[in-house]
Amino acid sequence: QVTLVESGGGLVQAGGSLRLSCAASGFTFSTYAMGWFRQAPGKEREFVASISVSVALTKYADSVKGRFTISRDNDKNMVYLQMNSLKPEDTAVYYCSASPKDDIYVPDFSSWGQGTQVTVSS
Repeated sequence: QVTLVESGGGLVQAGGSLRLSCAASGFTFSTYAMGWFRQAPGKEREFVASISVSVALTKYADSVKGRFTISRDNDKNMVYLQMNSLKPEDTAVYYCSASPKDDIYVPDFSSWGQGTQVTVSS
C-alpha cells in the first residue's frame, strides 16, 4: 500500500522560501518516479515538478522554473521540493505523488498524499 506523507508547509511572506518533504512507504521507492502537484482554491490540481528514479531527469512547470527544485533521497525514501522566491500565486495545497512508471514525460501519477498547505502573503 503506497503511503505518502507531506510536511513542511506553512505561511511565508512573498520572496521567502519553504522546503516541502514527502515521506514514502509501502512500495519500492527506488523504482518509482515522484512528483509534486498543487491545487489552489477553486482551481484544478496542477503539475509542479517531477523527478526520475535516477534523479538524472527532472521536469518543472513553467510557472516555477528557476525558483523550485525537486530532489529525492532513495536511501531515505524521501522526496523534497525546495521553493524559493515564493509568490502569492504559489498559495495552494501541495501534494506528493508516486508513479510506478519511471517516465517523467508520460508518467502514471496514481498515488497521492494528503497534502500540505502553503500560503504566501503579499
